[in-house]
Amino acid sequence: MPDRFCGHCGEQLGEGLGAARHVPCEQSLRLEPPRFCAQCRRRMVVQVTPTGWTAQCSRHGELSDVRADVAEGAEGPEGPEGAHGTG
Repeated sequence: MPDRFCGHCGEQLGEGLGAARHVPCEQSLRLEPPRFCAQCRRRMVVQVTPTGWTAQCSRHGELSDVRADVAEGAEGPEGPEGAHGTG
């Protein structure tokens, strides 16, 4: 089985008691992008935008969490004016 690494701290992911130390990392990764590649432990180039984030590993390519509805400019259920529009 190939080694896997934590996307937050870059340390090797373990099993059993070793996995417990990554609980705070898992919580952080729910709110922010990974900083390390889970496959090779390289530091990734991360870009955060209003629509999400992208993280680029020089060996394994790009990960992203870009919201398609925001990125495409989709309108919400209230229409283009929103809930407080004048139209």
